[in-house]
Amino acid sequence: MQKPQQFPFVSVSGTPFERGLQYGQQVADRVRGSARLYGQTLVNLGYSNSARAQLIGYFEKQIADFAPHYLEEMRGIAQGANVPFEDIVMVNARTEVLAKARAEKVQAVDAEPGDGCTGALILPERSASGNLLHGQNWDWRAECVDTSIVLRVRNDDGPDFLTFVEAGGLARSGMNSAGVSITANYLESDRDFTQLGVPLSLIRRKVLEQTHFSLAMKAVATTPKSCSNNIMLGMAEGFGIDFECTTNEAFPIYPGADQLIVHANHWMSPVALGKLVDGGIANSPDSHYRDWRVRKLLNQKDRLGRQDLKDAFFDSFGGQYAVCRPPRIGSNDNLSATVAMVIMEPAVGEMDVTPLPALNRVFTRYSLTAEPQQLAA
Repeated sequence: MQKPQQFPFVSVSGTPFERGLQYGQQVADRVRGSARLYGQTLVNLGYSNSARAQLIGYFEKQIADFAPHYLEEMRGIAQGANVPFEDIVMVNARTEVLAKARAEKVQAVDAEPGDGCTGALILPERSASGNLLHGQNWDWRAECVDTSIVLRVRNDDGPDFLTFVEAGGLARSGMNSAGVSITANYLESDRDFTQLGVPLSLIRRKVLEQTHFSLAMKAVATTPKSCSNNIMLGMAEGFGIDFECTTNEAFPIYPGADQLIVHANHWMSPVALGKLVDGGIANSPDSHYRDWRVRKLLNQKDRLGRQDLKDAFFDSFGGQYAVCRPPRIGSNDNLSATVAMVIMEPAVGEMDVTPLPALNRVFTRYSLTAEPQQLAA
C-alpha cells in the first residue's frame, strides 16, 4: 500500500442535527466510503428488505431510548453526505448487525474479521509529565485508513470532546474537556448475541459526554450490550480502570503495582474466566503476547512519555501478528492491519494519531482547543 494520508480533522458545533450536517458535508467522501463498507452489510448477509427494515427499526428504537439526540445527529450526517439514514445507523451499529446475523446463524458473518486492538494506560506516578497517558493500536480492515477521521465536537450541553472514529460514526477512541478518556477492544464470550443492546459505539459516545468520571463508568458497566467488549477508561486527575464487559455484566481490572493497565483481546479477570468461555482466541491467538510485549517494553523505563508509549505500540515482535501489524490477508481474504495508533494526554487535551503505523511514523497532533499540527517523523 502507498503511504497513507493523515486523517482529516472535522470540527463541529451547534444543535445535534447541525453538528451532523457539518460533519457529513466536511467529509462526505469518507462517510460514503463507510456506507459502502457497512451500509449494505445486511443485504450481503442475505437479509430481505423487510427483515433489514425491521432490524434497523429495532436499533433506531434502542438508540431513541438511550439518547434520542444521537438519531438527530445521524440524520444530519446522512443529509450532509447525501447517504441514506439507514446506512449511518449501520455504520454506528456494525458490530451489533454482525451479532444479530451470528445469532441467526447466517454463515456469511464469518467474512468479517475480529475488531482487534492493543490498549494501554499509564498513571501519573509513572508518567514523565505527571499526567495520565492513554493509547491504543486499532486493528481492523486496512481500507478503513481511507474512511476514518478525527472529530471535535463543541458541545453546548456538556464537555467538548475529541474522537478518532470511522466516518459516519459518533465515537470510537477519544477524550473530553472534563479529562475523561476511552479506548475499547474486541472480546468474545459464550454470552454474546443472546440479546440485543445499545450499540457499542454509542456507549463510547455517552462516555465522552460525561462531566463526571463516575457517570462515565456507569455508562460502560451498566448499559446492556449485544456482545462482549473491553473498555478502558482514564481520568486526567490520575485514575484509570478497565472493564471487561459481556452482555449483562462488567468485570473491573485495576492498574497493577507498575501503575499500568495493558489489554489486548483475551479475557484477563479471574472472576470473568470463572464464569465465561473466551470465544475469541481462535481469531486472535497473538493477543496473549501483545499485551505482555507492551507491558514489558513500558517497564524498561521508570518514567514514561508519549514517545515511550508510541515506541511500545510500534513493537514488531511476531511479524505480521505483532502489536503493530502491517497490512496482511486476514480471514476470508480481508486485508487486515493496524489501521491507526492513538496516543492521548487528557490533562492537556491533546491526541497524537498516525495512520497505518507499520508503514508510517508521521503523527498529527489534534487538540480540544487548537488546530491540528503535523509532527516530525
